Amino acid sequence: MPAADSNPLQGKTAGRQGWWRRESHSLIGVHAQKYIIDLAYSTAREFVWDGKHQEAIPAALHALRLSTEVYGSNSVQLVPAYLLLAEASTGVGRLPEASKYLSQAQWIVLTTPDCGAAVQCKLHRSLGLFCTAEGNFEQALYHLANDIYLASSAFGLKSVEASGGYFHMANVFFRQNKMDIANSLYAEVTDIWRAFLLKSVQAQERILESRPEMSPFTGDEEVGEDHMNRFTLRAAEAQRAEAIRVLSAVLDVREQAPKQRPGETAGVLHALAMLYYLTGDLPKAREAGLRAFHLLKPLPRQESLETIGHLLELMNSQPSCPK
Repeated sequence: MPAADSNPLQGKTAGRQGWWRRESHSLIGVHAQKYIIDLAYSTAREFVWDGKHQEAIPAALHALRLSTEVYGSNSVQLVPAYLLLAEASTGVGRLPEASKYLSQAQWIVLTTPDCGAAVQCKLHRSLGLFCTAEGNFEQALYHLANDIYLASSAFGLKSVEASGGYFHMANVFFRQNKMDIANSLYAEVTDIWRAFLLKSVQAQERILESRPEMSPFTGDEEVGEDHMNRFTLRAAEAQRAEAIRVLSAVLDVREQAPKQRPGETAGVLHALAMLYYLTGDLPKAREAGLRAFHLLKPLPRQESLETIGHLLELMNSQPSCPK
């Protein structure tokens, strides 16, 4: 018999506490691994965006290894790392390795029941970019068309998520010297980003009117309560980097074209001015805004002049601040 002063529940309580400690440590471990996965993936992605494809590969491999440990070898959570490795491998000219990573991602998507359109569109975009690198333009256009369809079904026809497919498709037609189609698609990309950024600026302006003591460049989490104002959040870093990369590339195409289209060039500059304003880079914002304004001023149709003028007024009401 147990001793009179012993607690019959003590053993059970100690067991439960031990179980909870083990589970807590396990949960902390998983959360830490997920954090490291995100960090490694973000680092690799930034290297790719900067054109440093060789430097991206170790970080992307680390993200893939940890993702496999946390989610399993057949999880759809591995697809982003595989696609990033494919892009980095393509960037350094290792097309067989890129093809292997794409095959792994494609197999996971095909064997995942009800795989979301958001993941599928990323796969098709990566396949399109790979086919473009191979010079297989027809197959590239097939995959990019699927990318646009899937992104539009998941996020909306005029969403910034769908604009990436239009941009890469325009680049393919550009390389084929089919400039009429390419110009039309570049214009679509510009219009999508301008509409999105204009809504973001308007949301920012509403917040500043309600909180005049607040700087538009604080990065305050509360600003993110308006879902349109994504550029004030650190979580929007990827989207912001994509916007700068895409719009800058479109601007280069517009400025280097044999036949200048000042209205379309002004549209890209307007979008960049809004983007730089939202990210707090006022010198670049003013430069792009003024260039857009001066390009539009001599044109007969000047619908955007008032909008650009108002943006310049917003900039002039704010002191220059570091990015």
